[in-house]
Amino acid sequence: MTQKNTTIAPRTNGLVDLFARSISYLRLSLTDRCNLRCLYCVTEEESDGVLTKLTHNELLSYEELLRVVRVAVAMGITKVRLTGGEPLVRRNVMRFIRELTGIEGLDDVRITTNGVLLERYGRELYEAGVTKVNISLDSLKPERVAAITGVNCFDAVWRGIETVLTLGFAPVKLNMVAMRHINDDEIVDFARLSRRLPVQVRFIEFMPIGESSRWNADTYISTDEIMARIAALGELIPLEKGRNDGPARVFRLGADSVGTLGFISPLSHHFCNRCNRLRLTSAGALRSCLLHDDEVDLRTVLRNGSGDEAVREALLAAIRNKPEGHHLEERLRRSGGDCHGRMSRIGG
Repeated sequence: MTQKNTTIAPRTNGLVDLFARSISYLRLSLTDRCNLRCLYCVTEEESDGVLTKLTHNELLSYEELLRVVRVAVAMGITKVRLTGGEPLVRRNVMRFIRELTGIEGLDDVRITTNGVLLERYGRELYEAGVTKVNISLDSLKPERVAAITGVNCFDAVWRGIETVLTLGFAPVKLNMVAMRHINDDEIVDFARLSRRLPVQVRFIEFMPIGESSRWNADTYISTDEIMARIAALGELIPLEKGRNDGPARVFRLGADSVGTLGFISPLSHHFCNRCNRLRLTSAGALRSCLLHDDEVDLRTVLRNGSGDEAVREALLAAIRNKPEGHHLEERLRRSGGDCHGRMSRIGG
């Protein structure tokens, strides 16, 4: 079908939601597919069987993703993060990334990955202009990584970390989801990494996301407890946040540490009042809050012959729908409910 007029308004001074938050950050989930089966991502039923994947037609094409980003950048989005699933498993991903980083006005493209393919793709990413990376790593013990992810992949991930550090990626962030009785005995070991490596080790509270989530109150461990354990190693020196920094509160473990520590506390110290992001799922749904299931169907807009003005209106609708806060604590107390979207489709 022939598209209607695709002109879009000139870039504005920015996007502001109903609660005066500036929206400048779009997270793109490229695929729901992954080469791991992490216990906090797949359901208990899926971990024992075949994962239900989106069909090729259900995924947004690279052309559709690029169209959305061009419209979003013209509206004031300046930062894009690529997520999955595992974004690097999608076919021809580097061709897409090179086109993405060439979009005028897009200042900052980052990637979140499980690190398994970083040794292979690190140099191409760096040369394409993607030099900021978040790597998921929930244990420093190879056998435990295999238990958490379902794959014996620690060595591959560590080689990926070494690759990006050698290439000069910065920042390099290591994301640890802290889970009591699973990996919380390694919190201090992770913190020590920041003393000798130029990385930001980030401790993320375990969130109740996904159907049949393995989250429960016994597994959850708060940031306050995590910080108390680390404080036994030395002083936690708070650092000022940069303009494009995310929700983490960042510290240095003593003045001599090469790296830093970040703490992300969506439950105990939620950061809703400064959230600046939208998410586009791999199935083409716009979400304005990770922990709310309200979505705007952008895939239909992209495929019904509408012009870019309709894409713009869908983005504005998602911003208008952005809640003041996730209120997850109250929802958990009332019904034990959680966010029912699957993390691999929403985007990590």
